[in-house]
Amino acid sequence: MFISQFMTTPVVTIDPQADVARARSLMIHHRCRHLPVTGPDNVLLGMVSDRDLRSALGSTYFHEFDTADNGAAVKTAVRVRDVMTRDPIRLSAVSTIQDALLLMEKSRVGAFPVVDDGRTVIGIISDRDLLNAFVQVLGIKEPGALLGIVMDEKIEAMGKIVNVMISEKVPFGSILVYRNWRPGKWAVFPYLLAMNISHLKEKLRDMGFELIDPGDGDAGQWR
Repeated sequence: MFISQFMTTPVVTIDPQADVARARSLMIHHRCRHLPVTGPDNVLLGMVSDRDLRSALGSTYFHEFDTADNGAAVKTAVRVRDVMTRDPIRLSAVSTIQDALLLMEKSRVGAFPVVDDGRTVIGIISDRDLLNAFVQVLGIKEPGALLGIVMDEKIEAMGKIVNVMISEKVPFGSILVYRNWRPGKWAVFPYLLAMNISHLKEKLRDMGFELIDPGDGDAGQWR
C-alpha cells in the first residue's frame, strides 16, 4: 500500500523566518506535532517538531502556549530556521506504508514529509497516519474474530488454510504470519469477518492443524 493513500494533505507548513511562537500556535491549532519548513513554491527546506520547540523555548515557557491565541500573541527572538532539522528524511508518494513504518522505527522520527521529484511538499505521513493505515489494511474495524493457527514452514500449508476458509465460506480481512513461532513452525493469524467460526476450527483440527488458544502458555512466546 502506498503512503499517498494515507498521508495528510493539504499540509500545514511554515516559513523558516517565522517566529517559533508561530510554529507552536500552528501545531496547537491543527493538532499536529510536526511542520514541514518550506521556501518559495513550497519546496522543502526542513522539519520542525514540538520537541524542537520545547528545546528552544524551555519547558516552562513552552507550556504557556496553551492555546493558538496565546501562541499568536507571544513573540520571541528565535526563528524556525534556528531550530529546524535541515535536509530531513523524506518520502515520495510511491513509498509504501511498510517503508515508512520501518524508517520510523529505525530513525525514531514521528513524521516524514512527502515530496515530489522537485522536493515540493505534497503531504506528510505521521505515526498516527500509519496507525490508521494498518487499521484499515488489517480490516479490524469490522466485527470479526482472530484465529491463531500453527503451520509448517511450507507455502503449501498456507494454501490449505486459505482454501478451507474459502470452502467454509468464511471471509477474512487480513492474514498475519509470524515466522519465528517455534523451530520449523510459523503462526498464522487470519482476521475473520465472522463471529461464529466453530465449524472452521473443527475443520482445521480435522486436517491436523494446531490452533492457538490465547489462554495457553505457549501463546505468550511470540510477544
